[in-house]
This record gives sequence, C-alpha cells and structure tokens, in this order.
Amino acid sequence: MRSAVIGFALGVGFLQTQAALPTVWLLCCLLALATLSIAAACKIPYPYLKSAANLLAGALFGIAWAGLFAHYYLQHELPPAWEGRDITVIGTVDSLPSYFEAGVRFTFAVEQALDQDGESPVVPGRLALGWYRAAGQPPPAQVQAGARWQLTVRLKRPHGNANPHGFDYEAWLLERNLRATGYVRPDQKLDVKNRQLQAFVLSPGNLIEVLRSRLRQRILQALPEHRYAGVLVALAVGDQNAIDQSDWEVFNRTGISHLVAISGLHITMIAGMFAAIIVALWRRSCFTRAALPLLLPTQKVAALSGALVALCYVALAGFGVPAQRTLYMLLVVALALWSGRIASVSHVLCAALALVLLIDPWALLWPGFWLSFCAVGVILYTSVGRSPGMALEGKTRLARWRSNLKAAGATQYAVTVGLLPLTALLFGRVSLIGPLANALAIPLVGLVVTPLTLIASALPAPLSTWLWRGAHALMEQLANFLNWLSALPFAVWQAATPQTWTFALALLATLWLLAPRGWPLRWLALAGWLPLLLDNGSRPGAGEMWVTALDVGQGMAVLIETADHRLLYDSGPYYSPTSDGGSRVIIPYLRARGITRLEAMVVSHADNDHSGGALSIMESVKVDTVYSSLALNHPIVQAATDHRRCHDGQAWQSETMKFEMLYPNLAYYPAPAAPGKFNANTVSCTLKITHGQQVILLPGDIEAAQERQLIASHAGQLKANVLLVPHHGSGTSSTAAFLAEVEPQIALFQLGYRNRFRHPKQQVLERYQNLGIENFRNDSDGAILLKFGDTVSVDTYRNQHRRYWYGR
Repeated sequence: MRSAVIGFALGVGFLQTQAALPTVWLLCCLLALATLSIAAACKIPYPYLKSAANLLAGALFGIAWAGLFAHYYLQHELPPAWEGRDITVIGTVDSLPSYFEAGVRFTFAVEQALDQDGESPVVPGRLALGWYRAAGQPPPAQVQAGARWQLTVRLKRPHGNANPHGFDYEAWLLERNLRATGYVRPDQKLDVKNRQLQAFVLSPGNLIEVLRSRLRQRILQALPEHRYAGVLVALAVGDQNAIDQSDWEVFNRTGISHLVAISGLHITMIAGMFAAIIVALWRRSCFTRAALPLLLPTQKVAALSGALVALCYVALAGFGVPAQRTLYMLLVVALALWSGRIASVSHVLCAALALVLLIDPWALLWPGFWLSFCAVGVILYTSVGRSPGMALEGKTRLARWRSNLKAAGATQYAVTVGLLPLTALLFGRVSLIGPLANALAIPLVGLVVTPLTLIASALPAPLSTWLWRGAHALMEQLANFLNWLSALPFAVWQAATPQTWTFALALLATLWLLAPRGWPLRWLALAGWLPLLLDNGSRPGAGEMWVTALDVGQGMAVLIETADHRLLYDSGPYYSPTSDGGSRVIIPYLRARGITRLEAMVVSHADNDHSGGALSIMESVKVDTVYSSLALNHPIVQAATDHRRCHDGQAWQSETMKFEMLYPNLAYYPAPAAPGKFNANTVSCTLKITHGQQVILLPGDIEAAQERQLIASHAGQLKANVLLVPHHGSGTSSTAAFLAEVEPQIALFQLGYRNRFRHPKQQVLERYQNLGIENFRNDSDGAILLKFGDTVSVDTYRNQHRRYWYGR
C-alpha cells in the first residue's frame, strides 16, 4: 500500500510539470493499465518485486488521475471571444468575502448567464470577482456569503504575473476551479442590473461560509482598533486578510507564521484537548448509573470525538492543505480504532497523502504541502524505532512533566533542523531565532490563545468579548517579544534559492545529523550545510551582463546585473495599500537570487506604475543611490540615503558597463511653485547602458515631443540593440523618426494583460513589426531574460517554465 501511494504521488508530481496534457484517450489507457498492474502485483510472491510493481502502478494511476482531473477543470475555460465584454450572470456568493479599502473580492458560483444581444454567453461555473467602489461612493459592503445576486460583470481568462521564483496565480486559480476572473461593472447605466435576489441560498457550503463570515464579524466588532484582531480571525476561521503586512514580516522572520493560521498543529491540539475532556467525563460516568465505558470503550469515544472536532474546525478553516492532512490522519486513526485494526504511523501518513492528492492533485505545488508532510516525516524518522526513554509509570508528577518537556523540546529541535534545507529551498531564508520563538509561541498560541478564541466563539456577549480581549492581550505581549527578536541582526540567515546539488547535499547532511545516537561523526554533517548557506546564487560571468524585464503587470521594472553590480530601473506599480510591484514581485525575486544590495535604483518618474514599489524595495534591500525625476519632497526622495536628480550629462562606469543619462535636461523640471497639473512623463529619466558592443536604451514614459528632443540633442548617439518600448507602446510614443534613430533589433514591451489603456496600440505594434524588430511582451511571455555578451540572447520565463495550465 505504501509503495503504491508513493508511486501515486510521484505520478501526480510528474503530470504537474508537463507543458501539455496527454489526451483523454491516453489517460484512460494509463488508468486501465494501472488497474491491471495492481491486480498483477497482488500475485507476485517476492516482496521487493511486488513493491516495485505497486510503485509503477501507483505512478501510472497518478498520471492518469491528475490528467483527467485537469481536463475536467480546463474544459470550463472562458472563451477568448467573451473576454472584456459585459455579461449579466445570476448566481451565489460561495466564499467568505474579502473586504479592502477599495471594495470587496469574492468567489461567485454562476447559475445562469443571460443572453447578450441575442447571443448566449459561455461562462465558467465559478468566477473570482472584485466589486470596486465608484469614485465618491462607499464600497459595496452588502455582499454576503450565500446570497444570490444578479450582476453585470466583465471577465478575462485566468492570467497572472509569470516570474522566476514568483507565485503562480494561474495554478492557484486552476486548483480552485476558477476559470475566469473579473469585476462587477459599476457604470450608472448598469447599476439597475446589480441587485440582490435572495439573502441566503441554503446549502452545506453556503451555511459554513455564513458561519465563518458572522464569526469574523463578531470578532472584529468586539475588538475595534485592536491591532491583532486579524490574528484571532485567522485562528478562528482561517481568514488572514486582516493581518497587517508588517506583522507578517515579523512572523516570517521569527519562524512562527505557521501558527498564525489554522495549521495541523492547531487542529491536533484542539482535537486532543476536546477528546481529553470527553474521555475524562466518559470515564467518570462510572460514578453514576450510566456506566458509559461499559457500553462503548473510552478509546473509541476519544477517537470519534477528536475526529468530529477536527472535522468541524477544518470546515471552519476553509479546508487548507495542512488542515486536510491532519484531518485525514485523524480520521484514519479513528477508523483503525473503531475497526479493531492497529495502524502504523507510516500507513496513516500514506493514507493522508493519498486522500489529499485524490481530492486536490495540485496540492503539491504549494509550500504548505511539503512543510506539512515533511514535518511529520521528520518526526517519524527521529522517533520510530528509537529508544523510548524513561518509563513514566510510578514516577512523580514533576518527573513526568520534565520527561514530557524534554520530549517536546527534542521534537521541536528535530523539526527545526529537519526542515532547514526545505525552508531554504522554498523561501530563500532561514529564521535562526525560530526555535526560541516557537518554544514560547507554540504553547501560548496552541494551548491558550486558540482555545480561548474558539470558546469565545460559542459564547454570547459580553462573555465572548472578555475572552477575545484576553486572547488579544496575550497575543499582543507575544508580538512585542517577537518584534524584539525580529529586530536582532542575526535573526534571519538570507541565502539564495539553493541549486539542486547543494539542496541534495544539505538533505543528506540533515539525515546524518538526525541519525540515532552512536552514529559516527554526526557533527561532521554540519559541513554539508555550508554550500547551501553560503551559496550566493547565480551570477553573470566575467564580461557578461544580464537584463531581466520582470512581469509586474501594467508597469516597468528592469534589473541590470554584472558579476558584481546591480541596477534596478523602475520599481513596478502600486496595487493596493498592502501590495505593490516591489513587495509582490521584485523583492521575492531578489531574495531568491541572493541579492541583498542594489548599487543604484532609477525611478524614471512619479507615475505609480513606475514608482509604486520603490519604498518597499528600499525597506527590504540596501540601495546605495537613487536617481529620479521626482519632486524633492517626494517620500521616495526623503527615504533615500543618497538621492540624485537625473539629468542629461550624468555618466558613470562600472567594470565593462557605461551608464549615460540622456534625458531630461535640468531646464525641463518645473519650478517648485509652478501652477497647474504637471505631466511627469515629460521628465522621464532616459538611461543608456553600453556593454562592449551591445547597448540597451531605457526611456521610461517619454512621448513624441521628448523623442524629438532626444533626437535633436543626441543625434547619432541613440543606437541600441535593445529598446525598452517607450510608454508601454502608447500611441503617443515610438514615432517612426525615433525608431529610425535607435535602430533596435529587440523591443521589450512591459505591460499588463488586457490593461485598461489597451497598450500596445495596434499601429505602434505594426510599426515595430514592419521594421523587422523582434518583439517580446510581459503579458504573453512573462519575465523577459536577456544575456549580453558578444551577442544578445533572449529567453522568456513562460518558455522556460512551460505548464499545461498556461494555455499557450
């Protein structure tokens, strides 16, 4: 059974790395072949050969199962012909609505799509929608889970930013069967069509979501203006949206982020505590006439009560992967006890693994899956078959307490050390103070804060309010301690995402270090971690320059690198008060590459799609010098340690690279007290980088007038192999005269998928194509990767990282 489950997991993992899905006919054949293989394996008398046959059969079944699952989900895709068109749909809100400053986001289950001008729209069954408030109006706060609405929406096919080491939003949407995203149309002419038809539609899913929504509302209303109320909401219903981004950074740096969510640890603790209470009452019923243990054994009652509590808590949490894993393990144990079978821990773990992947074949794409199962695997490796330690029978209560504390400390040590290589692989950094922080946070959050939060959820006010305030006070004190720990200079070890060989070596070293006592030279295993911890990541070779045009949506962000120097041109767009191109795309990429310092950052101008991520970057990465055309009182200028206003004539050199600022002239900057609205595009910093015989020109958002000024002031000096297309391909830029002066061979279009400006304009795109210029676009290619040497080579992230769900 175990070998078949391992093969099944390997087959599912193999399928999720494919650029295209096998045909349904081929997958059905694999499914039949897997069934025959399992039947044949049962008759093989040799254990090792039987295990190999089961492994193969499981792998074939995993490929077939995951492939058929994917085919079923993908067939509900929104047709391209219905992208960007107004569609009126009727359906229910089937998720916990997520409110934010500008509106609300929710999942919508479509029941009916109304005809549009005589056509019948083809709409997926589930949509990810945003409803944004119109200017001067309050957000649409009346959206509640379980309600039936008629909405006019504008949709697009699933699309997300595609960058190395970035979050795969398209895979996330596929996993949740959300085959279109969009927004509710707020136009006044259409408002009459956006109306609630029914306050609540009864179904098990809607009932759970309503309970989650009401509980969240109760907690937030009971704790107004309390900073960590969002943490209590996360512990109660799994909704983490109310937790501040700065708090998340502290939790991540101290290694306790797994506690600020409904994890397997929480579920196990709550289920165990509830089962212990029921068992205590059940046993003491012998003092009454009931004598319940004679009717049903105490062990079965404990298993049943723990499993039921875990099921309720997981439902309240929204069925996350760590929660599912714990639930399935508890259910398997309960089933084994009720059936009179003794289940080994490895069988329980394999059963949970099979159930998770049967229900969700995409689960293994996410860090939570690996951390969850590997943590249990480490515990098994360091406990099963080892010395049981001191027997507790006949010992004093203090001795038993010490023994349990020692065992808990040993388990925490094993999990922390055992997950170190995986943590470095998934997150590119390791919390050195994590063991200390967890030693305090695990018992406090797991045994006090979480139970108080859940008990208060079942009580009426004011009792619930008192308990929630007590839980918040404890969480606040813990957070103060964590803030102090996080500020320590040695709190986190930052390293690049490890290469395959360094990760494998660290993994072997970890197994060696955690081997049983008496294993020879266990301390030498520490040397196996050194390549992983000291890895600086990939770097350009001598005489090379790398240019990465990151996919940040509708905005610009270009990273230029040599072996020892890095410059960032623009910082991506501003998305929301808690998210921008810097925090969402650029910083994760820099961390994964092991880049902790930028010699320079150029913020071409003040528009949010170019400057939106600068402050986030400056808070996370050391930036030596900032060049910009921003006003001197701008927050970015104030935050910079060394700010220089960019202007024509600036030049500096680094190794084989020469940097020249070609625009603007200082005379073009407006006077501080100049009246009227100023167009920041007119002073976009235009940077020319020369590397040997290769040149790249970065002109920001200059328009036709600025292009003419550049031609007049730098005639014959604008030639470049690579051109970052001005103003994202706007119709006001990329004039024929400018392109004739630059003569690029490669053009980089940085723009968002189906952006509201409709960039690039068709006439501009045709102008580049007619000149034979090779075009690359972030919206269709993802991040664009260029290597400058004797020649310029170009590749794209979507080409390197092809997956069947990209649909390209």
